[in-house]
Amino acid sequence: MRIVSNWRAVLKHAWSVRLLFVAALLSGLEVALPLLNGLLPIPPLIFAALSGLCVCGAFIARFVVQKKISGENQ
Repeated sequence: MRIVSNWRAVLKHAWSVRLLFVAALLSGLEVALPLLNGLLPIPPLIFAALSGLCVCGAFIARFVVQKKISGENQ
């Protein structure tokens, strides 16, 4: 397994990375929600659903050409 040569650009610009970051945040909020004792009036199922949608979006975004990082504009 090798890291891509433009890994910094991938981390900075790839939508798949951004969506996975949002999914991780939502998953963390879902875990922390019981500790907040009702401060947020959002059911935990909503966080789980949004996290799942972000992961699905990241999966799709991984296969979409993104000109800033794919090298197509060179």
